[in-house]
Amino acid sequence: MNTIAQDTSGQSIAFKRSASHFTDRITAGGEDGWPVEAGRYRLVVSRACPWANRALISRRLLGLEEAISLAVTDPIQDERSWRFTLDAGGRDPVLGIRFLSEAYEARETGYTGGVSVPAIVDIPAGKLVTNDFQRMTLDFATEWMSLHREGAPDLYPENLRGEIDKVMDAVYQDVNNGVYRAGFAKTQQTYDEVYRRLFARLDQLSERLSTRRYLVGDTITEADIRLFTTLVRFDAVYHGHFKCNRNKLSEDPVLWAYARDLFQTPGFGDTVDFDHIKRHYYQVHADINPTRIVPLGPDLSGWLTPHHREQLGGRPFGDGTAPGPVPAAEQVPAHGRAERA
Repeated sequence: MNTIAQDTSGQSIAFKRSASHFTDRITAGGEDGWPVEAGRYRLVVSRACPWANRALISRRLLGLEEAISLAVTDPIQDERSWRFTLDAGGRDPVLGIRFLSEAYEARETGYTGGVSVPAIVDIPAGKLVTNDFQRMTLDFATEWMSLHREGAPDLYPENLRGEIDKVMDAVYQDVNNGVYRAGFAKTQQTYDEVYRRLFARLDQLSERLSTRRYLVGDTITEADIRLFTTLVRFDAVYHGHFKCNRNKLSEDPVLWAYARDLFQTPGFGDTVDFDHIKRHYYQVHADINPTRIVPLGPDLSGWLTPHHREQLGGRPFGDGTAPGPVPAAEQVPAHGRAERA
């Protein structure tokens, strides 16, 4: 959910991301009234959204596909926001609703706030449980452990949480949210400031990753998931559409190799749909792209080229194993070219 700050004349001057409105947690003990329970909840995502992509990756790495069912929205929103027009009859086959906003309304009658993904909906009641994208994946890693697959990695190891949290906070402020603040900036001063912070942080991350395969420790953690979902969208949308154009991701040898390493790791690239990503950003943000023309590029074949990051060591899944094949109903189109069918 996003807001635009205004000056005293009412002119939009800066992008500000709103806090999640519904922050109930689904926990092993059910302290908020929502206990972990296989089959009870439905995860609603847009494959275009980087915040939802986090939940997709975490769910897949941990093997929660059967425990938490998946609903994928149309990447193009209308005045009622996220809609289920990809499903037969324009309704989600499990929840029976046309718009995600219906689950928000079921949770809070008369709700008029933003409707965001990822969202978790209680299937029996048909109402929203949480849209807290910052907490959701941490709970997948720590509260849903009884339903993790055999060999699931520890994405939020207790002994590294302090360092992971510190890295994630910096990535969120300057990178995850920074690209949006640049893209929606309404003054040159605001844009210049966030642009410089974005690339200063990317330079720091590039230096950090020049001697280590992953951001924290020697295995994939939540910190890598959160950085990846911005990096994978960088050249396709943020570089041009959001004017984050000092250089492309593919022009930074370290970050480009790091991103390709993760992309080629089961659970990452197989959740990414570049068609949904590009159509959403270029067609929904009409104030930035009034023609709504979706570019054919960039060439996607580079994502599958050798990265050589294994030379730095590290064990992607630690003592665990890679996830199995993507469920047939959740597969995304093969990557390798930019043109849409």
